[in-house]
Parts: sequence; C-alpha cells; structure tokens
Amino acid sequence: MARSRAAYEYTEAEDKSMRLGFLLIAAGLLSLLGLGCCWLRPALQERGGGGSANCTVLAVRQLGERFACTFSCGAACRGTARYPCLQVLVRTSRSAAPALLHEDERQLRSNPKCSYIPPCARDDQENSENVTYKQKYWKEKVGSQPFTCYFNQHLRPDDVMLKRTHDETVLLHCFLWPLVTFLVGVLIVVLTICAKSLAVRAEAIKKKKHL
Repeated sequence: MARSRAAYEYTEAEDKSMRLGFLLIAAGLLSLLGLGCCWLRPALQERGGGGSANCTVLAVRQLGERFACTFSCGAACRGTARYPCLQVLVRTSRSAAPALLHEDERQLRSNPKCSYIPPCARDDQENSENVTYKQKYWKEKVGSQPFTCYFNQHLRPDDVMLKRTHDETVLLHCFLWPLVTFLVGVLIVVLTICAKSLAVRAEAIKKKKHL
C-alpha cells in the first residue's frame, strides 16, 4: 500500500503542471461568470428587446442648441467645448412615423436628442465642422438609399440605431476565450494524470519482469 502511494506521488514538474491546469480552469470559469453578469446579460437583453429594419432618410438638420463635451489636453488637463446638435430623421419599414437615428446605444444614452456626437476638440469651430461634414454625408452620400438600422423597445422605442453596441462577434468572443482557457486547463490536468498513470503502470510491469 505504501509503495502504491509512493508511486502515485507527483514530481515537482507534474505538480506545477497540475496547478497550472487548475488555475486555468478556475480562470475560465470566473471569466465566464464575470462576462456573463457584466457584459453578456445586458447584451442579450438588448437583443431580446430589439430587431432590425430598413431605414430611409427623411430629413437632416442642425438644431440651434449646442451641447457640451469634454476634451483632454494632457494627463492632468481637461476642458469643455461645445458642438451643434445634428438630427437625422428616418422612416423605418416597421413604422410610418419618423424616428431619430443614433450611432449606437451608447450615443443614444449620452445624448438622446442628437444623432451624432463628434470627437470632442478644444476648438468649437472644429466641432462644428465635424458635425457639418456628417450632415453632408447623410444628405449627399446616403440620401434616399435604404440602409439597415436597429431598434430597441427597452431603451427608446421611437428611436433607431445605426449599429449595435453588442454584435455577434463580441458575444462570440465572450464565450470563446474563457471556454478555450477552461478546456486547456482540463486538458493539462487530464494529460498529466494519464501520463502519471502510464508511468506507474510501466514501472509495475518492469518490476514484474525482473521478478
């Protein structure tokens, strides 16, 4: 019995391999749990309450109102600038009523009144030029061409988004890499146990031949 226990004692290298395997298993499970609570759950809620539709531009306009944004000018330097509000009104295939278009869910939450938030520059004039460029893009390049847009009944059912914040690729990566980490950990543990078992059996067979 003592000999059997001694035979199954792991070497230092095997012990490190087992620890690495268990560490990867734990990391994979914790990653799946964390991403599920913090990222995957809200993403599925967004997709559950939304869908896609065909959109056509009805009107593109700038409001007289300006909104504040924060720009960075260094490690400990921040300032406030302003930008004009651009609204892109569209007609969707799911409703005859006009809807306000937004870049994505994050932009909708940041400023639900406007369709576009430019990268915040120190100069207000530069911000205005960026908004004007976007206005020309929607008027001249897109025009009356239909494009795919997305709606979310949980956020604002009367507004639509140009793209989703959480798409299929992001959801795939949320599952893929933690799962790969978990499986690699399991594989390391299994291979280490199998290798040890084979080594013990080989040693036992070798001893029997010498008897």
